[in-house]
Amino acid sequence: MGWTWKKEYLDVILVPSGLLIMFGYHFLLLHRHFRRPDTTSMGRDNFYRGAWVDKMMQVECKDRSQALTVINNNISAAFSLSSISMVVSSLIGTWFVGTSTFTSTLIYGDTSQSIIAFKHISLLICFLVAFAAFLQSARCYVHSSFLITMPNTDVPMAHVRKAVVSGSNCWSVGMRALYFAITLLLWVFGPIPMFVCSVVMVVMLYNLDWNTTPLLPYQPAMEGRDLLKKISQEVTAVGRAIGQEVTAVGRAFEHHGRP
Repeated sequence: MGWTWKKEYLDVILVPSGLLIMFGYHFLLLHRHFRRPDTTSMGRDNFYRGAWVDKMMQVECKDRSQALTVINNNISAAFSLSSISMVVSSLIGTWFVGTSTFTSTLIYGDTSQSIIAFKHISLLICFLVAFAAFLQSARCYVHSSFLITMPNTDVPMAHVRKAVVSGSNCWSVGMRALYFAITLLLWVFGPIPMFVCSVVMVVMLYNLDWNTTPLLPYQPAMEGRDLLKKISQEVTAVGRAIGQEVTAVGRAFEHHGRP
């Protein structure tokens, strides 16, 4: 009895291969990011966001409206994408319930009910991860806006920088989940479109994720020096006020002591 080819075998071969390509690429990207962050787009973005925080924290609190505008734009974008991810998740759940008996002769691959259910569940997981990541990104940006607008105090720049960079990292995680969702969405139409999308997606992301431009140097603000400068300014102001009070009291005594 000879072996016969079945179209269901494509899902066993092409789908794991496409996922292996996607996960392998992102593993190499993370390895490169931790070892040489300046050669990746995420490291470049985090570097410039840190520089932006350092420069904005040197501005007086009352003049940081531009920083708040930038952060609010990021918050709005994160909330918009999180809402879209949640809506798509709901649509996928409704679609799964409404197409539980769906089989199509146009799909060259496995069309069994278990595979169809696995496709919908995988898509749902990707969009839920994206929703959670964008929500956390908005939370980090909201926290950074509180730190930037805190008056009459010396907030360490490292705290603000950490909040902004964390928001950027959560944004990147949400975008990666959407990239995986696009690949799995094409799996609904068969394993061949899914595998082709995985290869095209990796080629596209490779051109976007690798940075070959040297980072622009900038001088980070020295928090200790700025703090001493603020203290000296406050001491000078207090001394000037005391001197004015002493002068006023002396003039009052001199005025009353005259015959």
